[in-house]
Amino acid sequence: MIAVKYFGAIAEKTKSQGEEFSFSNMPLKDLLSILKYKYELDLLSFSIAINQKIMQDTSSYILKSNDIVALLPPFAGG
Repeated sequence: MIAVKYFGAIAEKTKSQGEEFSFSNMPLKDLLSILKYKYELDLLSFSIAINQKIMQDTSSYILKSNDIVALLPPFAGG
């Protein structure tokens, strides 16, 4: 099971705080493609965290069972 959590504008767009998917060993980029198509997320800017760690390179990560993926809005500094 993979948990996906949505925050900020992404939560507003999906009308959800998150959802779960019953798969593992899937490339992160494939999950992102599914979510972008399902929710039309292409126009939104967001960062991706897996298990509370911001991912810089999402192209090669393979999701494992019990991973938690978070789609985070841009952060404002101050």
